[in-house]
Amino acid sequence: MDRRTFFNHCAWVSLAPVALSASACNPSQSTPSASPVASDSLWVHTRPKDPSPLDKSMDEWRSILSEDEFYILFEAGTEPRGSSPLLEEKRTGTYICTACRLPLFPSKTKYESGTGWPSFWAPLEEQVETKKDMKLGYPRTEYHCTRCGGHQGHVFEDGPEPTGLRYCNNGLALAFVPADAPLPELRT
Repeated sequence: MDRRTFFNHCAWVSLAPVALSASACNPSQSTPSASPVASDSLWVHTRPKDPSPLDKSMDEWRSILSEDEFYILFEAGTEPRGSSPLLEEKRTGTYICTACRLPLFPSKTKYESGTGWPSFWAPLEEQVETKKDMKLGYPRTEYHCTRCGGHQGHVFEDGPEPTGLRYCNNGLALAFVPADAPLPELRT
């Protein structure tokens, strides 16, 4: 690489934080606080009885999931903005983890955020866990399924009341189960 190309790349890299700060996933809104919502009132389906953690090898997950699902769930990928059919889902029901089928979000907390990804103002209690994500060079809060560890998305403090949170989810990491259909058995 010649000197001019090197400096050109440096200039573009230095602009990345500016571009990202104006994006749908604003880093200034990245530390969630506790939800004030009574969680039992959010369940649409019956809560599974004490689901045990699921420990599968990456090869096992690759054989179960599509390539894109695996990339998002177990390599912390992101699907293209506006690509999820779940953006148009309006029925009452439950959103479950695509990998292990654990219920994660009720339709009651889904809302139109305008970001291009399915968004929720609260998950079902104890169904997701968070951790700090520094992949873009600044702190964000990633959340994942408590049962299988599958990456779901990021949570931000720019959502609607009553929580003020936006759980920005990859659609391929979720499956929708309508209220009038039974939840599938948890994967073993």
